[in-house]
Amino acid sequence: MPERFSLGRQNGSRGDETVAVLGLGRFGSAVALELMASDVQVLGVDSSERTVQDMSTTLTHCVRADSTHEDALRQLGIQEFERAVVGIGTSIESNLLTASLLKTLGVDNVWAKAISSAHGRILEQLGVDHVVYPENDMGRRVAHLVMGCMLDFIQFEPDYAMVKTAPPTTMLDKPLSETGVRSGHGVTIVGVKRPGSAFTHCTGETVLRSGDVVIASGLPRAVEKWSELG
Repeated sequence: MPERFSLGRQNGSRGDETVAVLGLGRFGSAVALELMASDVQVLGVDSSERTVQDMSTTLTHCVRADSTHEDALRQLGIQEFERAVVGIGTSIESNLLTASLLKTLGVDNVWAKAISSAHGRILEQLGVDHVVYPENDMGRRVAHLVMGCMLDFIQFEPDYAMVKTAPPTTMLDKPLSETGVRSGHGVTIVGVKRPGSAFTHCTGETVLRSGDVVIASGLPRAVEKWSELG
């Protein structure tokens, strides 16, 4: 019988910040470890004894259980969680059954990994709140980085993206308000990082220098083209 997970405050945690991660493969374990790094309590659940042993020292609590069985989830107290992540990717059936049970048990905020658009549509039909396509999303991100001069690229919506890049030389040594970056390129400079310093917000008076790194936002194609100006 799986051990019940306590939602009480743990030393060094945010108290009521608790997330269950079901499926501790590459995606699930990466999510779980990032949550732990953010000082969030994490219950990790996996059917593999070895995986549970490997993760037991890094997560708040880690148990071996079959997440496709309602009784097992109830014994773990999953119904008390407000948020859960389904990281199962090796079995679509297990992924769907787990996501369905989480919603049936009343978990308000469920994130689930999908490996195809058809899989994602079924998850949405089950009431999953957030469907994630890690392979597709990472593939698009890497493609943008390979083809451009960007240090990083994140697309939030079809019509909105942010890039981390060096500013074009034509924008250096003058206030942003005089560069025409927004009117001429449809790009907004959000922040700048000087060598050896942290990122700070930009204003129209900000002057960019050689060696700076900036965060820029706008339409995906617009920020791509702008980052390629050199």
